[in-house]
Amino acid sequence: MVIGAVVGALVGLGAAYLLAQRANKDGKELRLSTGEGMRLGMLILGMLRQVSRLGDGKD
Repeated sequence: MVIGAVVGALVGLGAAYLLAQRANKDGKELRLSTGEGMRLGMLILGMLRQVSRLGDGKD
């Protein structure tokens, strides 16, 4: 669990860094719209669902 938490934190930090770099490159303020936030949340939930099925043996 600790390894998973550390990996998750590093992935989140990397994603935030990439978003900040994109905003700086475009010369814009870093903002996520409500729609972008919802899409991101749904993608994360889908990814977590897939991770939870890894040891299932069902494809």
